[in-house]
Amino acid sequence: MSLTTRILLLVLLALTPALVIQGYNEVALRTSRDAAVRADALATVRGAAEDFTQLSERMRQALDLISGDPSVRARDPAACEAYLKRSAVRLPHVILIALTDPGGRVICDSAGSAAGAYSSGARAYHRRALEADGFAVGGYALGIVSKRPSIHFARVVSPADEAQETARDAAATEVPATGVLLAAVDLDWLSDHLEQTLHQAETAITVTDHDGLIIAQRPNGADWIGKPIPPERAAMRTAGDGEVRIAEGLDGRTRIIATAMPGGPLAGVRLVVGRDSAAAFADIDAATRRGLVLIALGALLALAAALLAGRMFIRRPIDRLLRIAAAWQAGDLTVRTGLRGTTEFGRLGGKLDAMAGTLQRNADELHAEIRRGRALQEQQVTMLHELNHRVKNTLATVQALARQSRGSEGVLEARILALSKTHDLLTREDWSGASLREVLESELSPYRTGGDQIGLDGPDISLSPRHVLALGMTIHELTTNAAKYGSLSGPGGRVRVSWSLATTEGGTPRLRLTWQESGGPPVQPPARAGFGTRLISGGVRRELDGSVDLAFEAKGLRCHLDVPLEPGLSAILAPTQ
Repeated sequence: MSLTTRILLLVLLALTPALVIQGYNEVALRTSRDAAVRADALATVRGAAEDFTQLSERMRQALDLISGDPSVRARDPAACEAYLKRSAVRLPHVILIALTDPGGRVICDSAGSAAGAYSSGARAYHRRALEADGFAVGGYALGIVSKRPSIHFARVVSPADEAQETARDAAATEVPATGVLLAAVDLDWLSDHLEQTLHQAETAITVTDHDGLIIAQRPNGADWIGKPIPPERAAMRTAGDGEVRIAEGLDGRTRIIATAMPGGPLAGVRLVVGRDSAAAFADIDAATRRGLVLIALGALLALAAALLAGRMFIRRPIDRLLRIAAAWQAGDLTVRTGLRGTTEFGRLGGKLDAMAGTLQRNADELHAEIRRGRALQEQQVTMLHELNHRVKNTLATVQALARQSRGSEGVLEARILALSKTHDLLTREDWSGASLREVLESELSPYRTGGDQIGLDGPDISLSPRHVLALGMTIHELTTNAAKYGSLSGPGGRVRVSWSLATTEGGTPRLRLTWQESGGPPVQPPARAGFGTRLISGGVRRELDGSVDLAFEAKGLRCHLDVPLEPGLSAILAPTQ
């Protein structure tokens, strides 16, 4: 494989993480943006539906107010026409307000039409208002008088006799309608009004009536008002209330569409809001293109730099090897190539240096071996001292066990076996960790007599091997001392061990453990600190950078340990069994 090929492969390998990160960011950004756009589209369409519902309610209130006028209740054409004209002026979005008889023949309207000039009895909203005996909303309609696309709101008008109306309310009897009051709202105004609820540019809104005809549309309302949604846009026709889909809009753009279907008088009306997918992801697409361009430019620059550096770093080692070879040929074996590493030049330089420096390395190795021997000798002295102390403590513990277990060989054997398991737990070389409760149980279980002599209270905590070894030796020393001199030396003694986890301001977890003895012989502070006391204090402070507080109280020894733990590794809450 040539040098150029290797450099190309190296550059490609170096670019792999950048490409992976770019791909991951692309997926993450698109997923997040898709969720945000879907949520925004759904919120927008629900806002538009709520606005349409409020418009319907305002029209109901307006018709309620108009229907209460005496001229409307009296069905006086002249007075009614004048009042309806004044009302229409106050409602600029209303094309026409008209009062008809139950059969649909016009009595008066705001356009000044003659009585009986036209009839709305065939319109669906007219029939629904009479059937519901109240309020109804129509669909797309071309005004009979105005000839403009509109949507009608209709309200039944009851008799004008207030006494009869009061009696009807009291007796809950049905009173026949005397007419229908209707208002036609301009669909162009409705499209503009609903467009104001859109939060983002390039967002489209489409509203269809009970018959599936479009009554409001933006941005291309004039081209679609009064037409059905095309069959090829099935998603806009079949999506249910609250659904969000990706589909083509009326303009052919891919959009994220959300659907809302209000209830009440607007039942059957469908609102569809579509966020332009290309516009929603435009900034992400631009960032992706910029990222790819930057990666490509970086690759070209890296390739050029790698080729130049390769020539430099190859020519220089070869010249160095030639100079060193000439020196060796002249008899100077003290010079070295200085080349190291796993490359061809590094391996070759290492072999050549090994040939020239064998004697020197042997001498260095000999001196190093002598230093290691001395260090091992010192370590053995320390280990023998510690082993001697450990054996004495173990014999004392066994003696205490024998003294407490007189007449019961089975109990003695069980306690000695538990003690052996404790030592195995603490001296295992490839230990990956153990729980604090397991360490305590291993040391204290030989002294359990079936009562409440031993008490352990604290959460399950896993310790690292370093903590197990240091804390195990400390607990062992406390247990041994309690068995020899303290509360475990007699039948009435008690030992309570409690612990908890705390977190410092820096976020470092700390183990806080309290050993409390009671019921044993009276405790007096020792005249001097023995090896066991130094082992308890020194092990925790030196090995774990913790603190030890030994209090020789009259009722019994109290030992408080405060030890920092390794976050996430050496101390975690053990899983519940």
